[in-house]
Amino acid sequence: MATSAELKQNILNGGYDQAFAKLYGADTATVAAQRVRYVDMIDHFEENFGTGRTVCLYSAPGRTEIGGNHTDHNNGVVIAAAVNLDIIAVVAKNDENVVRVISHGFGKIDDVNLRDLTPQPVEAEHSASLIRGVAAGIVKDGGKVGGFDCYTTSDVLGGSGLSSSAAFEVCMGAIFRGEYNDNDMKRFDQVKNAMISQYAENVFFGKPCGLMDQTACAVGKVITIDFKEAGHPVVREVPFDLAAKGFALCISDTKGSHADLTDDYAAVRREMESVAEFFGKKVLRDVDEETFLKAIPEVRKVTGDRAVVRAIHFYNDSRRAGEIYEAIKADDFDRFLQLIIEGGHSSFEFNQNAYSIKNPQEQGVPLALAISQKVLNGRGAWRLQGGGFAGTIQAFVPLALLETYKNAIDAVFGAGSCHVLSVRNYGAVMVTPDM
Repeated sequence: MATSAELKQNILNGGYDQAFAKLYGADTATVAAQRVRYVDMIDHFEENFGTGRTVCLYSAPGRTEIGGNHTDHNNGVVIAAAVNLDIIAVVAKNDENVVRVISHGFGKIDDVNLRDLTPQPVEAEHSASLIRGVAAGIVKDGGKVGGFDCYTTSDVLGGSGLSSSAAFEVCMGAIFRGEYNDNDMKRFDQVKNAMISQYAENVFFGKPCGLMDQTACAVGKVITIDFKEAGHPVVREVPFDLAAKGFALCISDTKGSHADLTDDYAAVRREMESVAEFFGKKVLRDVDEETFLKAIPEVRKVTGDRAVVRAIHFYNDSRRAGEIYEAIKADDFDRFLQLIIEGGHSSFEFNQNAYSIKNPQEQGVPLALAISQKVLNGRGAWRLQGGGFAGTIQAFVPLALLETYKNAIDAVFGAGSCHVLSVRNYGAVMVTPDM
């Protein structure tokens, strides 16, 4: 434990260089940039919450989905990776039973009194609801919560499909775990943290998300997740080394906002579940695929055609996520690239989440996919990722084409729109010098 001043000095003296290398990459420039970033965050904390406070550091990554687009909420299969963009937090406990969080760049403070752990309508779709919901979930699972003052900063692109909200949720879970539950990684393991965060987003925030985003952000690494048994996701690590194949992972920001798309996301889940309901089931995973296919003439009369084609996507992309996992295990990179492209087409054509029909003039995602296909056709792979409708796309780019690809994307969407990322092997964690 250290005061904020002591912590800053330790960081500047290189005491956290080992931790930064593990979280962000070992090259000298990256580590130096994180020293500046963390110290700047602590400076802001002191400006807002005072000096001399005993503080701790926390971090949670964003994520990129690799396979299984919109399959998690119907108990399907996904494959996803944590990336080296994250939210970081500096935290000091208080004895007021109040959580105060200032997020850099948002110009407001979330002030959450933990004496009331019920959903507050006025907080719906705001970050305060996530804090309250995570606290409620921890208490619901027999844990302890208490007040803290917190300053956060994030380079997870907001509204971009890299799950900035999930990163925030699991970071709050890590803070409650670290500050009030002895950092008990057994009782509140990373999957439990993810489930509590999903509960917060579903019940308190009001977004009917699945569990993929939170799990990928909480666990870290490249993982495949099978959601067949509700409440008990099966998580497996996937050995994945893009650099060894001469490829880079690119996430391109089309600058579209997710802010007004809750209804679009909800419709995907609602329509898939309407097909399941036709068969007397709650989710599509519980409906035999062949039974569904034979019944399509009757199903479409009840649910409509879009629900049917979205259900077809669910079955295909759940199966494809498993095939991607097997291709990586078998070191069959050509098959991996083929499956990525197939999944992208399924999301666009059948799941229909490349753009919102409420605003058909804004089609940044399809445009970025078209550019990617032009540059990478036959030499890489591309797909929309995450919730879709706006935000980011994903591409696996040969290093020989990387500058060409970046220039093509940046020329349309602005300088710095194409981000070259790496997989992060740590999920939501307390950041310590010896991690």
